[in-house]
Amino acid sequence: MADTAVRSILRTQGRRAAAAFGPRPSGTRHPLVAAAMVLPLAALLVVAFGGWDAVVTQASSVGVMSGR
Repeated sequence: MADTAVRSILRTQGRRAAAAFGPRPSGTRHPLVAAAMVLPLAALLVVAFGGWDAVVTQASSVGVMSGR
């Protein structure tokens, strides 16, 4: 029974410590942050592999499909 009480106290202290640091991250990030992370790598790959024409073609196709 004493073992259960000790575990309960430790669990409560752990929750308080976690609450002091704010909410847990949900594992998602803002779309603009994701874009800021991906675009430099995408630009590097386009330059390295000379795929600018393919990027333009794909962007154009997506624009046509979305009605723009």
